[in-house]
Amino acid sequence: MITSKLTSKAQTTIPQPVRNALHLRPGDELAYIIEKDKIILKRVEREMIDNPFALFTEWDSPADREAYADL
Repeated sequence: MITSKLTSKAQTTIPQPVRNALHLRPGDELAYIIEKDKIILKRVEREMIDNPFALFTEWDSPADREAYADL
């Protein structure tokens, strides 16, 4: 069993074996699933960008955003 302590600010460190098992990296989002008397901890998968044009940066300068803001 792997354990960790809760601080007075309700924070805890996720133990290294758990981080390794979930392939966690800084900035990853976690999901807590409550099922009766247990909690399931999962890494939230990042969703693909729904907007296919979001990757185009050719016309995405501050000047372009200002010029097209009123359209």
